[in-house]
Amino acid sequence: MRHRPRRARCGSCGATHVLLAQVWLLRRADAVAVIGAALEAKAAGVGHRPIAAVLGRPVSTVRGWLRRFAARAEQVRGHFTRLLHALDPLAPALIPRGSVFADAVEAVGAAAAAAVLRLSPCQPWPFASRVSGGRLLWPAGAGEVSNTS
Repeated sequence: MRHRPRRARCGSCGATHVLLAQVWLLRRADAVAVIGAALEAKAAGVGHRPIAAVLGRPVSTVRGWLRRFAARAEQVRGHFTRLLHALDPLAPALIPRGSVFADAVEAVGAAAAAAVLRLSPCQPWPFASRVSGGRLLWPAGAGEVSNTS
């Protein structure tokens, strides 16, 4: 799924802003569900070339997603683990999956599952996009994973 984001003009300052639905990440042309599928496959041990072939995306694009997520994996893991326990204080500790990358993907899924129980039905990757303010694959050091606005 590809998209062209809408823009809106701020009534008070006159600046234009890009409006993104929760199914998109900032600066990404592919839906967060597609990117999430790539992250899940990588966490399961699949390489970037087979992932790109299955998703029908360029190898360089998939490799970029995986590298960006890997660079932020520890920060993402921590953020979504804290969110999991905020949504469900009785949630058990997450079982280590063998890599920080896989642990971060597990934390996103567990937090989304807790959100379903506490709030309402939601898909894991749009949930991750929403709570990160679209910044799940934002450059490391360019701001927090969470939406600070």
